[in-house]
Amino acid sequence: MIDQQAAAEVLATARQIYSQAEVERALDRMAVEITGRLSGTDPLVLTVLNGALIPAGHLLTRLPFPLRLDYIHASRYRGDISATELEWIGQPSSSLKDETLLIIDDILDEGVTLREIVKACEEAQARKIYTAVLVEKLHDRGNGFMADFVGLQVEDSYVFGYGMDYKGYLRNAAGIFAVSESA
Repeated sequence: MIDQQAAAEVLATARQIYSQAEVERALDRMAVEITGRLSGTDPLVLTVLNGALIPAGHLLTRLPFPLRLDYIHASRYRGDISATELEWIGQPSSSLKDETLLIIDDILDEGVTLREIVKACEEAQARKIYTAVLVEKLHDRGNGFMADFVGLQVEDSYVFGYGMDYKGYLRNAAGIFAVSESA
């Protein structure tokens, strides 16, 4: 972990990839796509904590159809910038059996976390599973996992903002930023 002064320095030296307005337009587009596929399906939305809390909050207010909300908490980063083994921290309180699910996450990086969450939902006998990510990193995902709905794409660098963190900080940054090489 770092302290707030170090986080402020990271923000000050970061390169903005997408402005807040660009992120908001991407969320608008995602909402149209999701509505087209899930309207009328009575979906249960699972927000992947902590990262998806902010993008889900922005996205859900744009969905004009009835839905239910729950969460799942799994992490490989735990406030660091390198991934470790997946840790299951919290399971949904709702039964997933025979449900149409929309799983919202902040970023699709290697795809390990989201793939494992989807696998767990399949094992819980969900009827249909859709995935939505605000950001997809452009690199070879060895497991081939792809999200159904993607807001924005970024090069393979460490990014933060709109739910994505840098060592526990900067999830609240209004835009998507790349950490500078000097950080």
